[in-house]
Amino acid sequence: MTHHPRVPLVLVSGLAGGPNAELAELLRAAGPGTAVVHHDLREIHSGVVRRRLRLGERDELTVLELAHGCVSCTLREDLLPLLRRLARRPEVTRIVVRLDEAMEPEPVSWAIRNVLVGDHPVHDDVDLRAVLTVVDCASWLADATGDDELADRNLQGSPEDERTVAQVALSQVEFADVLVLAGAATDAWSAAKASAVLDRVAPSVPRVELSRIDGHSALDAVPANARRGEVTDMHGALLRGEPPLHPDCGIALLTFTARRPFHPSRLHDALDVLLDGVVRTRGRAWVASQPDVAFWIESAGGGLGLGHAGPWLASPDGPKWTDVSPERRTLASLRWDPVHGDRAQELVVVTDQATPDEVEAALRGALLTDEELAQGPEAWLRYPDPFGNWHEEPCEDTEPDPARHDATAANRKEDQ
Repeated sequence: MTHHPRVPLVLVSGLAGGPNAELAELLRAAGPGTAVVHHDLREIHSGVVRRRLRLGERDELTVLELAHGCVSCTLREDLLPLLRRLARRPEVTRIVVRLDEAMEPEPVSWAIRNVLVGDHPVHDDVDLRAVLTVVDCASWLADATGDDELADRNLQGSPEDERTVAQVALSQVEFADVLVLAGAATDAWSAAKASAVLDRVAPSVPRVELSRIDGHSALDAVPANARRGEVTDMHGALLRGEPPLHPDCGIALLTFTARRPFHPSRLHDALDVLLDGVVRTRGRAWVASQPDVAFWIESAGGGLGLGHAGPWLASPDGPKWTDVSPERRTLASLRWDPVHGDRAQELVVVTDQATPDEVEAALRGALLTDEELAQGPEAWLRYPDPFGNWHEEPCEDTEPDPARHDATAANRKEDQ
C-alpha cells in the first residue's frame, strides 16, 4: 500500500437543507482544491440516491440505484469508496461531505473509522477535522421538542426508518464541533429557550452565525479539544463540557444516579415520565432481571428507545480492563462496589414542562426496595421482564423482540 498524507475531511449536518448547502458552498470557496459531496436521499425508498460532486469547475450529478435503499448501504456502497478515490487525487486538498438531512454525523464517523473498504478503513485516507451542524433558529426548538417522525416530513433514511425528528435534531447538535446558527427565531422567548436547551445538550460547542462567517472562520471556530468525529463511549462520561446547573426558561438538567437496580416492570411504567415534558434523556441503566448487561436509555421529544450497551466490566463475560478506554476505567474505579462492581444507574435528563423532581421521583420509585434488594440476584432473575434488547415507545406490546436480542451499540449506529 502506498502511503500518502490523509486529506482533511469536514462533515456538514443539519435538518435545514438550504442553510446546509450555503455552509457547504462557503467551505468550497475557501480553497480551490475543495471537493463537496452531497447524497440526496429523498427517493431512497425506491432504492435511488442522487449524488452531487463539485470540484473546481466540475459539477457532476450521478443517479445511484441501490439494491437496498438505506443510509447504511449508501455509506458502504458509494460514500466510503468515493472518499477514498477523492483522497487519492492530487488536486484534492479538502473534502466536504454535506450530509442529507436524515443523516446523523456519529454513525457516519463510526463508518469512516471502522467499515473496511478493501483491506482498510477510509480513516487511513481522510482526517476528520470538523463536524459542523447547522441550526435553523426559526424551527430547531420545535423540531427538538416535537413528536414528528422523519416519515411525516419525507425525511426518512430508509423505508423502515422510524426515528423522530427530535432524535435527529438533538443527535446532530450533540455530535457537533461547531454549531452554525442560521436565520432568526420567531420571537425572543423562543430564541432564549432554544439557547437554554443548547447550553445543556451541547455545552462545550461554540456557536457562530452563518451570516457572519466564511469557510475559513467556520473552521477556525473549531476548539482545540473538539471531538472531531470521536464516537461516543456508551460507558463513558454522559456530559461533555460544563452545562449550567440552574433552570433557564423552564429548561433544567437532572443527573440521576443510584447504586441499586431497577425493577423491570416498574421501570417500564416509569419510562412514561420521559415522554412528556422532557427534551432529552441519555444514560445507562442496571435492570435487576438482566444483571450482566448495561441498558442504554435514550429519549428525544416524544420518542424513546432502550437497548443494550454491552456487558458491565463486572459481568462474567465483561471486557478486560485493558480493552476499554481509560475514561471508562476511571469512572468504574470511582464507583466500584465490592459486590456489584461497576453496575449503577446514571442518566442525564434535560427537562422542559416536567420538573426534575417529578422525573427523579418516578425513576427512584422504580428502583428495588430494601426488601427486594435483600432477596438477592437469584430472585431478581425471576422478575417478569417486559424488555428485549431494544424498546420503543409508544409501546404496543411488551414481549421481547428475539430478532433484536443480540444487537450491539455499534450495530445501532451503523444501521441508522
